Amino acid sequence: MKRRSLLLSLIAVSIAAAVSGNAMAEDALSTILARKVIRVAVPTDYPPYGSVGTDMTPRGYDIDMAALVAKKLGVKLELIPVTGPNRVAYLQTKKSDLTISSLGKTPEREKVIDYSIAYAPFFDAVFGKQEIIAKNYSELTGKVIAVTRGSMQDEELSRLAPGAVIKRFEDNNGTVSAFLAGQAQMFATGTAVAATIKAKDPSVSMDLKVILSNAPCYIGVQKGEPQLVAKLNEIIREAKSNGAIDEMSKKWLGAPAGPLPE
Repeated sequence: MKRRSLLLSLIAVSIAAAVSGNAMAEDALSTILARKVIRVAVPTDYPPYGSVGTDMTPRGYDIDMAALVAKKLGVKLELIPVTGPNRVAYLQTKKSDLTISSLGKTPEREKVIDYSIAYAPFFDAVFGKQEIIAKNYSELTGKVIAVTRGSMQDEELSRLAPGAVIKRFEDNNGTVSAFLAGQAQMFATGTAVAATIKAKDPSVSMDLKVILSNAPCYIGVQKGEPQLVAKLNEIIREAKSNGAIDEMSKKWLGAPAGPLPE
């Protein structure tokens, strides 16, 4: 009887150890630190948050943020280029450990991924040719507006300007190209992106028409990874307090980040 009790106790201990071991193995932060590599999904078609430089290497606010996270964790950085429509899917299918891709927070996304605190400011707006009059959502009715499929701007336009004629494109380059080529009267994007376009070609006829929202950027994390989220928040808070976030924002957006929501 004693031997049976001992055997049952050993089995219970073994099961508990196995469960504990599996939990540890499944913890994303522990996995990243053990692997010594962090895989971060970033944009390469969305300047100044992410683009490809003349030397063919990614550059931008999001790339600098990814580099800061890797440095603070003491691991090598592996960048994975993504577009607006697939950046969340890369997290869900575990093709990336994080998504740092000018990602806004929405109720729909919160059902499938978790977030860090905000690390960058971001304003969404509709831009159009100077001669077009549109000062509010109702005046967007009937206007042809280009937008990137699955982006925050896509969701905002659909909700705020249901009368607009929305033309969806698979990436940000397609959205901008459609506007520049005259396939759309307007396009929806972040104010920093529009400023970059104007800086490259001042002759472009383009004015801000309607602000859609102020949607700060958050780091996307797979669901159920509280240790990783806590570590990212620690890194971001330190970067805010020591001025690193403001410097990053001045470098890429032309102004300090200012207060960012927790």
